[in-house]
Amino acid sequence: MTTRDLVQELNAQFADTVSHGEKNGFGWLSLLRKEGFDRFLKKGFPTNRDEEWRFTDLKEFVSTQFSFSSIEDDKEERARELWKGLGLNISGAYNLVFVNGQVSKSLSSDKVLPDDVVVSSLSEALNKESSRINSILRSSRCEKTPFFNLNEAFLSEGAFVYVPQGVRLEYPIHLIFLTTTQNPIVFHPRNIILAEPSSESRILETYLGDDDTVYWMNTVTEVVAEEEAIVDHYKLQLESKSAFHVANLGVVQSRSSSVSNHSLSLGAKLARNDIRSELGGEGAEVTLNGLYVVKGNQHVDHHTVVEHGVPHCTSRELYKGVLDDEASGVFNGRVIVCPDAQKTDASQSNKNLLLSDSALVNTNPQLEINADDVKCTHGATVGQLDEEMIFYMRSRGIGLEHARKLLIDGFVDDVSQRIRFEAVRVILKTILVSEEAA
Repeated sequence: MTTRDLVQELNAQFADTVSHGEKNGFGWLSLLRKEGFDRFLKKGFPTNRDEEWRFTDLKEFVSTQFSFSSIEDDKEERARELWKGLGLNISGAYNLVFVNGQVSKSLSSDKVLPDDVVVSSLSEALNKESSRINSILRSSRCEKTPFFNLNEAFLSEGAFVYVPQGVRLEYPIHLIFLTTTQNPIVFHPRNIILAEPSSESRILETYLGDDDTVYWMNTVTEVVAEEEAIVDHYKLQLESKSAFHVANLGVVQSRSSSVSNHSLSLGAKLARNDIRSELGGEGAEVTLNGLYVVKGNQHVDHHTVVEHGVPHCTSRELYKGVLDDEASGVFNGRVIVCPDAQKTDASQSNKNLLLSDSALVNTNPQLEINADDVKCTHGATVGQLDEEMIFYMRSRGIGLEHARKLLIDGFVDDVSQRIRFEAVRVILKTILVSEEAA
């Protein structure tokens, strides 16, 4: 398949989507989809000639023969086995589970949520929260990449989370996306998280796919944190090692709000994460932490933008990568300090550990400062395991593999210790141990 063939397939599928959209009664949604698809057609798929995609090669992606037909058999039994095999059981969590793009009521929780809290599929929420969802989608601050545009064009399903004013959730919300199909299918989930003033919530997104299954997960998540809201957000990406995972996260914050995002990228053949945070109210704080551990011929790409639009805001950003074999990685981070954003406090760091001579990483942290009373730092490192430290440990009776493991664990520990969600820390450690043993 060529790029032109893939675009033609998308054209045909979009025609079906438009026809379906005219029947559901949401005129604004049909218009939004059309605008998204028009933007995609103008740009097309990015290539290495595009600066933002210079180090991420999409040739294998666009040459894949994807299936655009719906899946009749959702294979919930296999999904249940896949989920249990991971061993990520969070006590008290409200689980909303999607299997091959569709909500699974049998796998999702049926527990009663606190008053007025909403955790539902986006398709269900559209019937009850149409005007509110319309407003959020129309004011999206996500990076308008071609993949975002496609997500908007085929927007139909995903998760809707609403935490009312003053509500502090005792238990986490877990959004789970399981893929078991043997066809190279395409999914476009759109997730909306709305945290009203003075609310507090912890939300985990998990993406998990069957081993060696080829598919394309094109997901977008929007987080809106209103005044003094606290959102602790996690994303655990454990896709099939043959899958393509493209994600877009947009965060909008009001006065004195606090949002933390922890991106753990361990799966997929190709993974791309575009993250944009806009600090729009004084006293807002955002924390972006990331860990990517890849090997074989995996490729992972993180592009982040943190925009300080008003004074007295804080941002903290730390991404670490461990790359082995012929794996490759990209980190491109921008911190933008607008002219009125005095008293900004921002730090950005990217550190990478290469375990082989063939592993490669391209890192480019950036500061764009347009104010004069700020405190901003940024930096990046790329290195290999300390041979002197390995020699020191081996001289004291520690085997080579154990010595390497201790050094890798120490490198990763800086990120894992920042994860306040114990269940996620435990599963991360378990996965890393199994990866090292493989």
